[in-house]
Amino acid sequence: MKTLLALFLLLALPSAAAAQSPLQTLEGMWSNPPTTIIGQACIFYCTDALIDRLNALLDDPANDKKPLGQLRSDASARERAFIESRLTAAARETYPLDPADDPGLLRCEPWGLARQMFAPHQLEILGRGRDQIELHYGEWDARRIVHMDGRARPAGPATPLGYSVGHWEGATLVVETSGVAANQTQWRSKHSDQLRVTERFTRAADGKTLNLVATFDDPWSLREPLVLKKIWSRAPASQIAPYDACEPPPSVKRGVAP
Repeated sequence: MKTLLALFLLLALPSAAAAQSPLQTLEGMWSNPPTTIIGQACIFYCTDALIDRLNALLDDPANDKKPLGQLRSDASARERAFIESRLTAAARETYPLDPADDPGLLRCEPWGLARQMFAPHQLEILGRGRDQIELHYGEWDARRIVHMDGRARPAGPATPLGYSVGHWEGATLVVETSGVAANQTQWRSKHSDQLRVTERFTRAADGKTLNLVATFDDPWSLREPLVLKKIWSRAPASQIAPYDACEPPPSVKRGVAP
């Protein structure tokens, strides 16, 4: 079986639209991942551990007749073990968190940064004047402001989405966020208010996909930095609707994985 995941799209060359400003190459609506193996594997997030394992399984002729779902399940198990190996003893005490304790499910409480940034559907990137970029997510209709003027984080309490500052490295938008209130992660772990996240957004050479590499650093929950990836497809016709009809699902039961 031919390898379909030989190179993550983040390693692609810059977009051909060289005449555009860096913001113009990223600005607009992005949504669900492409209907490829890598896209579906990274619908929420993925790691190199998952990608490498899936590549190895796809390359092995012994797996040619096995269902793709079985191979994905194997790779996902490898990823869970990889993430758990990066957790501190304090974080492992409650890992994995029970879905029944998810405040988003129990009380319709919007997600914190470490979940919101991996929301699976729409992400709209918008320029706001000369010094700000807005990241607008379909889930929870959440909005983040990235300050591009080099200002330091002001004094004040931590917030669910933190305080983000950004700069350009060529065509890559680099966003650094701190001041994030303690909360849950997308990988079902707790994190502290010491969390710092660096995101790198890059448009692939074909112009059709947006790639994210996010590095998490939290001395309370992580033994070493954790790098996660995500991918969206260009979706100019997609729209974000108000998030005003949340109801806790009655099917969520303690001890039952989602």
